[in-house]
Order: sequence, then structure tokens, then C-alpha cells
Amino acid sequence: MEVSKLVPPSIESIPGEEGWSPIEMPFSTTGGASFIEGDPEGLRLRIRMFVREADRRLFAKVWYGPLAEGPPRHAHGGSMAAVLDHAMGVSAWIAGHPVLAASITINFHRKLPLGTIAISECWVDRVEGRKVYTAGRLYHGDPEQPFASGQGLFISQDIEKFKGLLHKDETLDANMEKARANMRL
Repeated sequence: MEVSKLVPPSIESIPGEEGWSPIEMPFSTTGGASFIEGDPEGLRLRIRMFVREADRRLFAKVWYGPLAEGPPRHAHGGSMAAVLDHAMGVSAWIAGHPVLAASITINFHRKLPLGTIAISECWVDRVEGRKVYTAGRLYHGDPEQPFASGQGLFISQDIEKFKGLLHKDETLDANMEKARANMRL
């Protein structure tokens, strides 16, 4: 494995593709506790999320570092599942459904080498009342050859209920506005 691939890239150096707009997650904790986004200086994961304007599909570029290791020199399945869980939930939010996860199913197809910048592509499959069904895949290069794929069942919530989950500080109202802007409500 090339050692330079294990040096974490800066978030800003992870580019989107044409037609993708970057989004900022509104509910990241200030204490760095989030497994997905809470290690900005570390060697676990680096993630930058985008929405494809044409169809509002979520894309995330994710760098897997040495602290995401499972099998030698490869990402742990749990780190891949966590990214898909997170991205499938965000895909529901940007489609206008503030949700919490009820159930996810992840299928592993092949090993993901550390140092890879993979793409997580997630979308809302269907909505039945408060139930929001999502799907997604994690790949590099060919989307038809994913490292992992998944399906999720998420339950819609009143967005105001999320205020109770956040620290009551000066960023609360700004975070709620970011969430509404991402959903374009």
C-alpha cells in the first residue's frame, strides 16, 4: 500500500463532480463525538457531502484512513455500514424528510482498501406515510461494482423535535436553518 494514500486529505481538497453542490451537515456535534464527521484532524474518515441538483440525489466522497481498518489494509465493515447509514439518512433529509433510522440492511460485496476515496451514492426509494425507504451504495469507479450496498427504513419526525437533541447554545437556530436550507423547505 502506498503510504501517501494514508495521509488524510483536507476536506476542501475532496472535489465534487459537475452538477454537485456541497452541503454542510447542520447537526454535527461541537465536541467531535460523531463517528462519521467527528474526526476532522484524525486518520479514521474524511467525508464531504454533495447533492446532485438534477435529481437531489446525495453523493459523498469518503476517504478511509488507517483508523478505519478491519482486515489488514482494508476498511472495517462497520465503518462502511456507518457511512451508508449516515448518507442514507441525509438523503432523506435533503429530499425534505427529517428522519431517524429505524432499520438498515447492509450487504458487503468486496473489500475496500484503506486510502481509497470512495463514493457513497444514496437516494429515497419510496415514501409510505411516515416511513421513508432509502437505498445506497459505496463504490470507487464503477457504481455497478460496489464495495457495499444498503437499504434503510427511516421514520419522519417533526423537525422541531430535533431541537431537543441538540445542545442549547448560540448555534441552535443556525443549525436548524442549515437543516431547512438543505431540505429546501
